[in-house]
Amino acid sequence: MTVYFIGAGPGAADLITVRGQRLLNRCQVCLYAGSIMPDDLLAHCPPDATIIDTGPLTLDAIINKLAGAHAAGLDVARLHSGDPSLYSALAEQCRRLDGLGIDYEIVPGVPAFAAAAAALGRELTVPGVAQTVTLTRVSTLSTPMPPGEDLTTLAQAGATVVLHLAAAQIDAIVPELLAGGYRPETPAAVVAFASWPEQTVLRGTLADIGAQMHDANITKTAVIVVGDVLAATGFTDSYLYSVARRTRGAH
Repeated sequence: MTVYFIGAGPGAADLITVRGQRLLNRCQVCLYAGSIMPDDLLAHCPPDATIIDTGPLTLDAIINKLAGAHAAGLDVARLHSGDPSLYSALAEQCRRLDGLGIDYEIVPGVPAFAAAAAALGRELTVPGVAQTVTLTRVSTLSTPMPPGEDLTTLAQAGATVVLHLAAAQIDAIVPELLAGGYRPETPAAVVAFASWPEQTVLRGTLADIGAQMHDANITKTAVIVVGDVLAATGFTDSYLYSVARRTRGAH
């Protein structure tokens, strides 16, 4: 028996990986986060599968469900939105399963920031503009940021910043980014419910993105992207497909 931690992707059912869908098709038990998982994705579960919404459950209750399936010899699909490697509470579940001697496997998925970049029609790393992407969030009452990971410090690199789980705090985010060196005119964008039918895209700058978010009532399930790559023009072509590389290779 194995617990499969499956990255379900950002929302659209057809953005789950082929491997993830195949596992979902055969696992007799499925645990998922109901508030951020589309119903049409769950349609891939076997008709007689036990499907459990983990939204109202504690960690102990979730582990008990996994242990119960293990005792019954049943494989489990443990669906996480996006990719399990980011903000998924994966580590604490794996730690418990290690202690119980229960096998598990992690199946990657399309992360929300990738779906947001696709919706924006932008590459997040552009030659001569930015080659680094900082994926981060902000402190909350339940989860403070470690020392040195505040936005003002992270902004000093001048790279592309992608914020998860932060939409409700946009009024605090903008001053911190400005204090770190970004400018009021630095391009900023927000994608809420990336890949869902209700997807919403906002484009602007640090000076006005907060007001746009308030007007659109975007407070959750959104990715915030900040950086010059969002408006990059006139940049140098990459070396990968350049004539210089082809000529050099010919010798």
